[in-house]
Amino acid sequence: MTILVKTYNSAIDAEWDEYVKSHDNGSIYHLMSWKPLIEKCFGHKASYLYAINESGKICGVLPAVNVKSALFGNNLISMPYFNYGGAIADSTEIAQKLTQATIEFAKQQGIDYVQFRENQADPDSTLEVSTSKVNMILQLPETAELLGKSIGSKRRSQIKRPIREGVSHKFGGLELLDDFYEVFCLNMRDLGTPVYAKSFFQEILTTFASNAILCVIYWEGKPVSTGFLLHHNNRMEIPWASTVRYANRISVNMYLYWQILSYAIEQEFKEFDFGRSTIDAGTYKFKKQWGAEPSQCYWYHWVPDGKTLPNLSPTNSKFELAIKIWQKLPLGITKLIGPPIVKNLP
Repeated sequence: MTILVKTYNSAIDAEWDEYVKSHDNGSIYHLMSWKPLIEKCFGHKASYLYAINESGKICGVLPAVNVKSALFGNNLISMPYFNYGGAIADSTEIAQKLTQATIEFAKQQGIDYVQFRENQADPDSTLEVSTSKVNMILQLPETAELLGKSIGSKRRSQIKRPIREGVSHKFGGLELLDDFYEVFCLNMRDLGTPVYAKSFFQEILTTFASNAILCVIYWEGKPVSTGFLLHHNNRMEIPWASTVRYANRISVNMYLYWQILSYAIEQEFKEFDFGRSTIDAGTYKFKKQWGAEPSQCYWYHWVPDGKTLPNLSPTNSKFELAIKIWQKLPLGITKLIGPPIVKNLP
């Protein structure tokens, strides 16, 4: 069978999305709408490839974004900012053709390294692979009552504590963006991490209006905990969650996830994706207590001869001082200078 790999053109947008939606490994991050969204919000150029068979039908896709950074080099990521985005195709052989075509493109463009964020292993790949992260996936029960029974009495008690304190919650869209962003910025500042621009979340809520929803928890009239939810097919995911520090003492984070998981069950989703974690880290243990199980991440890398892969982990000692300084900055400053910095961190 003859397979041709081609570069993106706007005429295939609808067929591309139809292919993603029908593929077992297709995620929301494979959809074509991310291309203009990322280009608009971050100024990066997206380099999308697709494969067609002898009948002229799409049989594989691979989205990638060229992230140019003065600090970390000229990189090609499939997909940056998220946990998924590697090649999906009708066969392993077609996926390998797309991967190799992306590498050839990277060679022509002088790319410093390429990263493919896969959720399945390729035993035939010769690329360096990182398996330090897992995505935590919960198979949702049929009712919230069954979920409550599964998590045990201690966690049910933690959920009741904020209720006694008078917390409330809302689900919504753009009308909750300001409250979401305030909590998000506070939490990220306290973690020592630069923030995305509010406009990035606004674009997601607008572009994926039927797939994106916010949950905000309120205590004493103020937003204190929040989650940004995306869903695709039978899975709901929480790519961003934040809680202000002073509300941790009443376990408001447990209440947030209880409301979100109950909502996901009510909406008849089958799986909930808590996002990625390092095995046995604090976030891993938090997600595990809800019944989530690890799903291995396979992040493959191509690096030109003579070059090395940069260590972008927050645990890198090189970032320790920067993190400590960031944690002491006024919130307004982090909102101002965070977006230009974070766009360079894939």
